[in-house]
Formats: sequence, C-alpha cells, structure tokens
Amino acid sequence: MRALTWHGTGDVRVDTVPDPEIINPRDAVIKVTSTAICGSDLHLYDGVIPGMISGDILGHEFMGEVVEVGAASTLKPGQRVVVPFTIACGHCFFCDKTQYSACDNSNPADKQDLSEKLYGHAVSGLFGYSHLTGGYAGGQAEYVRVPFSDVGPVVVPEGLEDNEVLFLSDILPTGWMAAENADIEAGDTVAVWGCGPVGLFAIQSALLMGAHKVIAIDHFPRRLELARGLGAETIDFQQTNVLEALREMTGGIGPDAVIDAVGMESHGLTPDNMLDGAKQKFGIGADAGHALREAIMACRKGGRISMPGVYGGFIDKFPLGALMEKGLQLRTGQTHVQRYTSDLLKRIQSGEIDTTFLISHELPLEDAPKAYHNFRHNQNEWTKVILKPA
Repeated sequence: MRALTWHGTGDVRVDTVPDPEIINPRDAVIKVTSTAICGSDLHLYDGVIPGMISGDILGHEFMGEVVEVGAASTLKPGQRVVVPFTIACGHCFFCDKTQYSACDNSNPADKQDLSEKLYGHAVSGLFGYSHLTGGYAGGQAEYVRVPFSDVGPVVVPEGLEDNEVLFLSDILPTGWMAAENADIEAGDTVAVWGCGPVGLFAIQSALLMGAHKVIAIDHFPRRLELARGLGAETIDFQQTNVLEALREMTGGIGPDAVIDAVGMESHGLTPDNMLDGAKQKFGIGADAGHALREAIMACRKGGRISMPGVYGGFIDKFPLGALMEKGLQLRTGQTHVQRYTSDLLKRIQSGEIDTTFLISHELPLEDAPKAYHNFRHNQNEWTKVILKPA
C-alpha cells in the first residue's frame, strides 16, 4: 500500500509499505477514505517530538471503511467508521474512569520504558505519533490496523459526508475537552491562544457552553477571520500588546479562563520565544512555551487554565509564582476522545456544530509532502488539509 512516512526533520515521503494485517482478535483493518494533517503532526515534522524512527507511518486523524475484522471485534466489514486517535483497551483502571488517553494497556510493554523515563509513567498508545506512544502505524495511508476496535471507533450514520465527521477523530473532541477543562460558567470571559483547528473548535465549544465573551489571539489574518465568524473578539499579537489588551477588554480583572491551544512551538519574536526556538534547533528538548507563560500572566486571580496544546519536553522561565500566588487551576492532557464522540456526533447531526468551516484544501495522499510543507509554512491560507488516499 501507499503511506506517508517520516524520514527526519522536514522530510516526509509517500512510500510503498506492507499492508497491515490482523494481529489480535480485537483488531480491525480500515480502508482509509479521508485523513487530515493535524497541528500536532507538525511537531513530528519539525523534529521536536522524540522517539521517531525513519520509515514510521504518520497520521492520527482518519476514517474509512472496515474491510477486515478479528474474531473479537464488534465492527463489521462495510461499515464506515471514524477512529479516535487515542488507543484504549476499555477495561483498565483508567478506561473504567473514562480517562481513555491514560490507558495502561494500549502502549505495548516493550515501548513503555521510553515514556516512563521521560514522564514518570508510561503514556497510552496513539496512532502515528512516535515510539513513545507505542510506535503504531498511522492513518495517512491507504489502510491501517486498528487495535481494540471494539472500543472507540464511531460508526457513521447514513447521510453524513466524511468531512462532516472526520474531525471526531481528534480536533473536535480536543477543542470540546479544552473548553470543558476551563470549567466555563455562564457569563465568563474566555481567552484562547491560537486559532488553529483546535483553537477554533475550543472557541466554538466555549460559546456553546455559555461563555459570555471569547477573545481569540493569533496573528494570521485568515485564522482571526474564522474566529470572528464563530463569534469571538480577536487580538493580533503582532499588532497589539496582548496583556494590556486583555486587561482593557476585561475591565482590569483578566479573563476568567484561558486556553493554550498553541503548545510547544509558539510564534513570535519575544525574547523568551527566540531563546526557546534556538534551544529546539540544537535538540536540547526545550518547549517554546511563550503562549502558556502569557496565558498564566493574563488569567484573573482564582481563574482556570486549560492546556490542550501539546508539550513534549521541558519548559524553563515558567511563572510558577504567578500560578501559585494567583490561585490558578491548570488542567491538561491528551484528549479522552471516546468519552465525547457520541454526544458530539448528535450535535453534528442536529446542525448545532459545524466541522467543515476550517477546511481549506483537499489533496490526494500522493501530494502529502507538499501539503505538509504548506500547512507548516503557509498557515494563513492552509488552515486545514484533508488527504484522500483513493
């Protein structure tokens, strides 16, 4: 089959690789009909996530048609399914608490030492996201093996197109959980750093959860336009001092909740960001955490911080004093996708949530290297890219 493979920083290629096979009775094999490039994929593309091996198949946002199932799978050949990017067994301590992205069994035992040494505990398995998370082949391919296929895959009802439901695999539930982690109350003002796909869905979700005002922070004109289309007020951080603007827009109090939807690769020419970027280029493992630092400083006393943005290493110059002295709460984590998909699917079917507004490009899988380059370097125009293996 054809699949997009990683070969180093900025080097991804569509190669011919072996077809996946059923290994475990709970497995299924999916023929991929749509797959997307996620902002998190750019962390792999930029070489800032450890544990990648040349030839690894990328992609964790995908859906398709079931073509083969193991004896214990609950899926049937011919069904259309969306597959959560988090791999979960459904029966461990964490899955029983619906903390699916903390599953204890989906990361193979021979891979767990890598993340345990880095993070204190082994992380769960993820599709196409380094050997820290199990080394699973991703979905930017013609076919993919889905472990634990009896837990998580969403059977798509008749009448829904791929583009309407594809983002149930990751960015829609990630944006929803980001807003949920912010503990939004009626009348709240919420500030969101980053108007990429997750940030935009966090804005949409925050407003649905009752936020009175959402303030979106970015510098790409098209992204800011999309945020305003959802009902947000906007700040261009290249034109405006963000902390001063937020104080003015909140009567000097600060936002009730802040959401960092940027993660480890903040943009901007601030001194801390430039230093972090230099460290990343030298492979020191420092995350560029300017957005998180700024969010902490902006948040009102007693407020809440939600951090869906991906961080993979270490951060210095961390305003721990502000976090403590202001009495802030911080919630983060990979998304418990399986917890949210049923409810979000109903909201899509009812028209309450639109998932297609941010799609800018659809390309064949063979054009994936071009798509990655543009998604990385032309982010104003390339807001979301869908790849079609067919």
